[in-house]
Amino acid sequence: MARAPCVVDTSAWIEWLIGSPLGQEIGAQFPDREDCIVPTIVQLELAKWLWREADEDRCDQVIAYTQKCRVTPLDTSLAMLAAETHRQYKLATADAIVYATAKQAGVKLLTCDAHFDGLPEVLLFPKGKSGPVEVQ
Repeated sequence: MARAPCVVDTSAWIEWLIGSPLGQEIGAQFPDREDCIVPTIVQLELAKWLWREADEDRCDQVIAYTQKCRVTPLDTSLAMLAAETHRQYKLATADAIVYATAKQAGVKLLTCDAHFDGLPEVLLFPKGKSGPVEVQ
């Protein structure tokens, strides 16, 4: 069964990559590569995490996988939407870029990050709880 396209936040990627119980729940919602939208800021955050927690080979493998997804670079249009998103929701810069990417694409954001709790079009898998919380 095909899953809907979505932006996958760094927190969801990490849980999915480590195969945690939460990551296994997220896996049921994780989009196919062609429907997985990856902001370049997520590639940066993943690379930083992988270099710290794994090794360069694993980092190269994961980033290569993300490059086969729908990578969305930060351009002026997205930067302006992220600035508005930051102002409206008081999100940190990286979170504002990730959320703005989902808004611009007209898709949901898949995340474990509590900073997105209560925002529209977010599929939140909160850490320490079972099942997603979704705001329409």
